[in-house]
Amino acid sequence: MNSLSILVEQSMRLNPMDTSLYVFGNRRRDRIKILCWDGSGFWLMTKRLEASHFIWPDNKAEVVTMTSSVLHALLDGDDITTVRRHPKQEYLRVS
Repeated sequence: MNSLSILVEQSMRLNPMDTSLYVFGNRRRDRIKILCWDGSGFWLMTKRLEASHFIWPDNKAEVVTMTSSVLHALLDGDDITTVRRHPKQEYLRVS
């Protein structure tokens, strides 16, 4: 827990005590750890797959931002690299 929070702070240059969830995967992609701060301490959640692996984004960036629905898809075993969302539309007026 301590080493992950230091990794977030020093390597990623992010605040481990904000409202974000920080998701880490191992090299074999059969384990995921999720680090979060609840205001009084850190939570560390771990999921280990027994017969499969998580399909991780092939993004070269160190930090990948995802929505909660994409995180749920990752934890459910879905291939999140193929998830395509509708583009966000922004309008200045309704009429």
